[in-house]
Parts: sequence; C-alpha cells; structure tokens
Amino acid sequence: MTRVATVFGGPSPEHDVSVSTGLQATRVLPQSDSLYWSLTGDWYRIPSDLELSDFADGVPRKARRLELVAAPGGGYRMGRKRLEYDVLVNCFHGGPGEDGTVQGIWDMAGLCYTGPGQGPSSLGMDKLTFSAAVRAAGMPTLERRLVTTRSAPDFDPPYIMKPRSGGSSIGIVIVDDYDTALAVARSSPHMAEGALIEPYLEGAADLQIAVRRHPAVEVSAIEEPVRSDRREILTYQEKYLAWGDAPAGDRRIPADLPDSLETRIRTQAVAVAELVGIRGVSRVDFLSHDGNLYVNEINTLPGSLAAYLWIDPPRSRAELLEDMIAEALAHPRVFNTVGADGAALRGGGAIAAKLV
Repeated sequence: MTRVATVFGGPSPEHDVSVSTGLQATRVLPQSDSLYWSLTGDWYRIPSDLELSDFADGVPRKARRLELVAAPGGGYRMGRKRLEYDVLVNCFHGGPGEDGTVQGIWDMAGLCYTGPGQGPSSLGMDKLTFSAAVRAAGMPTLERRLVTTRSAPDFDPPYIMKPRSGGSSIGIVIVDDYDTALAVARSSPHMAEGALIEPYLEGAADLQIAVRRHPAVEVSAIEEPVRSDRREILTYQEKYLAWGDAPAGDRRIPADLPDSLETRIRTQAVAVAELVGIRGVSRVDFLSHDGNLYVNEINTLPGSLAAYLWIDPPRSRAELLEDMIAEALAHPRVFNTVGADGAALRGGGAIAAKLV
C-alpha cells in the first residue's frame, strides 16, 4: 500500500484556504496521514478527522510536533523516528508552500510530492516573470510593469495593482494614479517582494479552467466567476470563500461562451501548462474584453484543487488525487550529476594561481 501524507497550512495569507483543501483531501484519502504547517512555520502531525473550526485558534489539540530535515535520509521526524512516506500530497496555497520554497526542501530531503517542482512553482508564483514567459511564447497577456520611483508606466490609469509574488486575488487593488500606486507599494505587506501594475479593463470577464497532464492532457469545464460588482475586480472572497455556498446557477459552470472563444481558452490553457511545466492539477485564469482574450495567471495549486471544475469531463476528487499521486511516483525529482567526474579537480592546479 502506498504510504501517503497530506500536507497543508503554512505561513501564508492563504493558510486558511489551504487547511480547507487539505481536510478535503484527507477525507478522500482516509488512509493518509495529515501534516500541518502552522502560521509560525512549525510542523505537526495531526489527527485526520479534524474540522475547520479546530484550526480557528491556531494549532489544534492533539497535534504532535515534527521536524523537517532537508538532507538525504532526512524528511519528517518525530524525535528520532523518521516518518516514512512514499508521497506527499501538496495542498498548500500561496507563500512558501506554492512558490517553490518547500518544494526545494523536499527535493533536498529526497521526498516525493504531488504538484509542480521548485522551478515551475516559482515561475507560476512570480506574476512578472510568468507574464514575460507567456508573452515570449506568443500568447496575449496584459502589459505589466514593476512599480518603481524611476518611471511611470506607458499606459493610462486606472491601474490594477498586484503583488509580484502572491496568490490569486490576494492584495489586489484598483488605483487611480501612479502616486497612489507608489504609496500602496510602500505600505502593503503583500507588496514586500515587489508590486506590479497593469491596465484596468472595465467590464472584462474572468474565465477560469483547470488543466492536468497526467494520465493524459486534459482540461475541465470553463467557469466564469460571478463578481458582486462588474466595475470592480474579482475578490478573494468571491474567488475562494463564497463559491462552495453559492447556488450552482451563480457559479456559471460551464460558462456560456461562443465555441470559438472556448476553443481558444482550451488551447491556450494547455500551452500555458506545458510552458510552466505543471504536475497535478493547475488552474489557468483568463480575461476576456471586447473580443480579446488575455492570459492572466496560472494557479499551480488552486483552492480545493479545482475539483469543482471537473464536471465535463466528470472527474471525482478521488480520481484526481489518485492520478496526482501516480504522476508524482512516476516522476520523482532526481538531481543530475552527469559531468561531475572530477576531471576539472584533478587537473585544475593550485587555487593560489587562480587568485592572481
């Protein structure tokens, strides 16, 4: 039997949504352990039958402290005991659980895990680099500029302002001028790693689709999330916290779109997934405005693993998770040392000579 642990939480603004995703996965994978990463960065092994309210005040009762050792043969330890897992199911959102930080640690420890590796995770989280990669690949995306004191952007306000590195919809605001953008960049905790601006397209429609590449390339139904105000942006509340309680008709899944637009979204979603190099299930977000379609961003670890989007073709949470586990086991991270044969060391001469 495959030994599985579901990992969730993390020191991230999206900690709470990650807990929800993780608990959903534990219900579908009843034989898995549950590993919780707290807001303070501590690791715990916890019972797998907890509810959301058990985490409302911090680390739940009956949690047992763990250490994560980033070295070969390390991994998760409880005292001197190493916890043996064949695969970790990554349910983190935002922050170090989605930006490649923890993936790099897992790689160093030789742990197998679902979802993208360190490089694709970092690319997906960095909105400026991702946008540049999409543009270089020939796909349309909005102009994005770093907010700096050196120069204003070459497009007119109002602007949408986003953290350079952060989860979908976290910290995003509309600003009417560049001076306001500079003030927000200095004051917002979400902009500490940089701030971006892009043109604000009034009346643009948000369109979302999930994509996976194992066991075959496949895309989900397309969703048009409902905004409370079409003149504003899709909020974090609307994107992640409200959909589960909304009537099915309010979620617009599948979205009512022309066939030509559906085809463009599906084709570009697959192209984005291949460009980033995703594993598991990702969600690609688009903006549609005045007949134009723009790639907005990729969410490499979407809330609820985007399971609710898989109505056409129909895919259960269990099927999605089992395929993610199989994909991870089939493609473990192995460091490449080809070429490091010592030849440059044996014939390299003295270090002192190289300092001249």
